[in-house]
Amino acid sequence: MTHTASRPRIAVAGAGIIGQAHMAVIQASPHAQLCAVVDPSPAAAALAAKAGVPLYKTLDDLLAQDKPDGMVLATPNALHVPQALQCMGQGLPVLLEKPIATTVAEAQVLVDQVEQTDAKVLIGHHRAHSPIMAKARQVVSSGQLGQLVAVMGSALFFKPDRYFDDGPWRREIGGGPILINMIHEVHNLRMLCGDIVAVQAFKSHATRGFAVEDTVAINLRFASGVLGTFMLSDTAACARSWEQTSQENKAYPSYDDEDCYVISGTQGSLSVPTMRLKTYANADARSWWKPFEVGTAPMQREDPLALQMAHFAQVIRGQAEPLVSARDGLHNLRVTEAIAQAAETGALVHLDGATF
Repeated sequence: MTHTASRPRIAVAGAGIIGQAHMAVIQASPHAQLCAVVDPSPAAAALAAKAGVPLYKTLDDLLAQDKPDGMVLATPNALHVPQALQCMGQGLPVLLEKPIATTVAEAQVLVDQVEQTDAKVLIGHHRAHSPIMAKARQVVSSGQLGQLVAVMGSALFFKPDRYFDDGPWRREIGGGPILINMIHEVHNLRMLCGDIVAVQAFKSHATRGFAVEDTVAINLRFASGVLGTFMLSDTAACARSWEQTSQENKAYPSYDDEDCYVISGTQGSLSVPTMRLKTYANADARSWWKPFEVGTAPMQREDPLALQMAHFAQVIRGQAEPLVSARDGLHNLRVTEAIAQAAETGALVHLDGATF
């Protein structure tokens, strides 16, 4: 391919909210160039024209006329696996939006094919590219917190009525915050604390009264022995969510006095994303009657979507392996499904352990 040595030509399939975000990132990127949009909707024509690239109704049309160097699939979830397989069959590297699939069984089919063919597939868990998360992982792995003991997390926010009016399916089973939002949190928690091997959950729809949950309390057991709790709600007027604390997505107001994760070890704790540290200087003098040394781990903020696209360009050129593999995407979906099962049945749900 003549373009991969410099700026690979990347097409975007799906011109919805996340697809448009990918288009904007590619257009602003020094690492890639937008070459086409694939979407059958009438609105897509104006978007493609504004971007100055051709519009194709289907992937078949694109691949028959102008094969790109890489493909972003930001299409509806049910299309993820068949479209990824189609692109892989053409030898195209793929950035596949999360979730990897609608079911674990379907995701397993894709993972098997990726691993059998060594296809280049990057799953779009963009927070994996966040410098905040990279710094948090560095602090954890440095041993500064001692042996990890517990993690507390939250994704508490209020979705307005319009959100449900615009997408009535969000009121029905499969449209609640477990399957829409929790998969982001699962990947972050796995990056910080390792694999999740068992979950418990309570759910409620007492606030909105929809068929689907609006609030969930989750317990997590990690393979390392770390225990976790997580509060999830899309009807809580609260700022303790990644969107409202990380400052990475400017569409959301942000509050620098709030955190959404607290990771605790035998030597200290780290709050994320403020990166506030509380540690004991002397391991022999640890006590709740003794004061902590208080500080902040230095870190920077950059747009993880832009960093993800730069990484995808490296994957296309063969300069990097996908940071979030298809198997990672499968693990995240498996944990999310287990949480939904636990919330529905009230049972403790065990998962097969797997190395992150």
